[in-house]
Amino acid sequence: MTEINIMSHGVDAPQFDLGRLTAWVEAVAAAHGRRVGRLSYLFCDDEYILATNRQFLQHDYYTDIITFDYSTSRRISGDMVISLDTVKSNAEQGGVGESDELCRVVIHGVLHLCGINDKGPGEREIMEQHEDAALAMRPEGLLSQQNA
Repeated sequence: MTEINIMSHGVDAPQFDLGRLTAWVEAVAAAHGRRVGRLSYLFCDDEYILATNRQFLQHDYYTDIITFDYSTSRRISGDMVISLDTVKSNAEQGGVGESDELCRVVIHGVLHLCGINDKGPGEREIMEQHEDAALAMRPEGLLSQQNA
C-alpha cells in the first residue's frame, strides 16, 4: 500500500495535492515495473542538506536531492531529502519555472528508487530521458497555486 509523507525542516513544505502526487508516483513506478511502498519527502534548506550529505555520504557539497533507498524486490521505498534553496537556484540557472524544477527533483528520487542512476558515463542523459517521460505524465493541479 502506498504511503507518501511530506515533512519540512526550516522551510515551508510545498503544498502538493497528495492524491495527485500519489497517483503520479504510482504511475511512474508502474512504468518501471515497480510498486510503491512508503516514501518520505523532507524539504529543507541548503545548510540542512549539506549537513546530511556530509554525515551520511561523506560528500562536502550542496545538492538538490539525497535519496535513501529502502526498496525490496519490486516495491520501492525510501526517504528523500530535497533542498528548496538548490531547487530554486537550479530553476533560475536552467531557465525553468520553480514548480517544474521541484517536480523534476521529486520524481528524480523516485526514478533512483526504480533503479535509474545518474553518476556513471552516459547515465545522466538516460536519467534526463526518464525524467522527461515522467514529467509528461504529471497531472494538472499537482501543486497548489502558491507553488505554481
